[in-house]
Amino acid sequence: MTSFDGSLRTSSESDAPVRVIIDLSDERLRLSSEGTEIANWQLGEVLISAQSDGFHIRRAGQEQILNITRDAEFAVALDLRSVPVGLARRMAVYRDGLR
Repeated sequence: MTSFDGSLRTSSESDAPVRVIIDLSDERLRLSSEGTEIANWQLGEVLISAQSDGFHIRRAGQEQILNITRDAEFAVALDLRSVPVGLARRMAVYRDGLR
């Protein structure tokens, strides 16, 4: 299991972000907060893109933004190719550490 700590917010709301645990196992993206599962999607059902303000998750016409401390590891786990320059550098450092 690959899990990450982060925060989730919708792109259109100004509410405070919700603390979440992100689980990337079994080709799924699971989000839980305070022990309650709030999302459980197959990775093929969502579009995830790295942008300067976080990882944008689009599904069924809705968009949420994830902010993750271990962003480089998350991006590598998802095999993201188009990412902001700073994230690309952190991904390269992370990959070098795996060797």
